[in-house]
Amino acid sequence: MNKKFEQISIKSSFMKHNGGLLFRELSKNQFEFKTKIKKNHLNAAGITHGGYISSIIDSGAGTAAFRASKSSRCVTISLNINFIASTKLDDEIIGFVKVLKRTKSMVFLICHLKSNKKIIASASGIWKILKK
Repeated sequence: MNKKFEQISIKSSFMKHNGGLLFRELSKNQFEFKTKIKKNHLNAAGITHGGYISSIIDSGAGTAAFRASKSSRCVTISLNINFIASTKLDDEIIGFVKVLKRTKSMVFLICHLKSNKKIIASASGIWKILKK
């Protein structure tokens, strides 16, 4: 298990364009990811845009599904997100992912985001494991 955070947004992609995402494996079914809020992540109200929150959950949890499926490509088929609190410029967001079940073709997981010691979002999702 890699206990250090690694940058997973290394290829030219949507998440790299949005500042990247750091990721680490805590155990075979538990993972963490993190990012820091920049000015381009804010909405007109001066808080982190919900679309950005959704994107980091999809990317971080999707990477967890990929790792849990022994490096098979996965695609999101369902992602339910609850927005609980807001974040602002320079806040660090840390995501925690727990894989609940992995079958031959699916990964089921839950995720929550924290910032400043408070939960800001929670999610549950299903990822389809693609054939190699």
